[in-house]
Amino acid sequence: MPDVPPAGELAALRARVAELEERLAARDAQLEAAQARLAELAEQIEELRRRLGRDSSTSSRPPSSDDPYTKKPRDRSLRRKSGRGPGKQPGAQSSTLRQSPDPDERVECWPVACGACGADLSGAAATGMQKRQVFEAAPPPPPMVTEYRVVTKSCPACGEVTEGVAPEGVTSLAQYGPGVHARAALAVCAHYLPVARGARLMAAYTGVSVSTGFMAGVRGKAAARLGPFMDRARELLRQAGVLYADETPARANGGLHYVRVHRVPHRLAHR
Repeated sequence: MPDVPPAGELAALRARVAELEERLAARDAQLEAAQARLAELAEQIEELRRRLGRDSSTSSRPPSSDDPYTKKPRDRSLRRKSGRGPGKQPGAQSSTLRQSPDPDERVECWPVACGACGADLSGAAATGMQKRQVFEAAPPPPPMVTEYRVVTKSCPACGEVTEGVAPEGVTSLAQYGPGVHARAALAVCAHYLPVARGARLMAAYTGVSVSTGFMAGVRGKAAARLGPFMDRARELLRQAGVLYADETPARANGGLHYVRVHRVPHRLAHR
């Protein structure tokens, strides 16, 4: 029969075992809490990754919230082959250059001598004629300058001096006319040319030499004349049952800006 330890030692051993069991249970509880915290942090990290991966193509966020410096992978085109051959399609409107019924100049090309025997053909009668036309760009004309002489007259009855009234818009001693402004706006606003290149194009095609400052300022002048059109456009947009809205990025003044577009059906836009 094995020796039984004294009662005092047995009690001390039992207390020691109970203490170790309590420590082990506490460590298990700490481990479970740490594992739960790790699982919570992992979910938060996954949620943050998902949020960072969102853009206008995977959420309802507008394109202006996308990072302009992050390149997106190109989506494969969803277009299918139409089965049509390249070039002009059957039934499509032709844009072939056609002869003018009223040319500005006519040049007759008479044969001088017979191509077979060399006989003189100066007195021979014409038996046929073929018209060939060449369309050439005319050189730019010199600017047309109109001088308005604002005359003052003295009244013979009372002696009051009265000055004549120039046409509306004629306010400077020398200025460009509305045609020059319209062509400058066409170059820099409609065709998006830089102001320096637009000024050179104006000189080459119209014969009017303008400064780059004038070309830059014509944008604001053109925008200021859009008031009635913009008022009408806003009125029609408010009346539209369905409104298409979009935005596109554009760089201006060294930064990224967005151009907002609101569209209505073609039929409503031309009311």
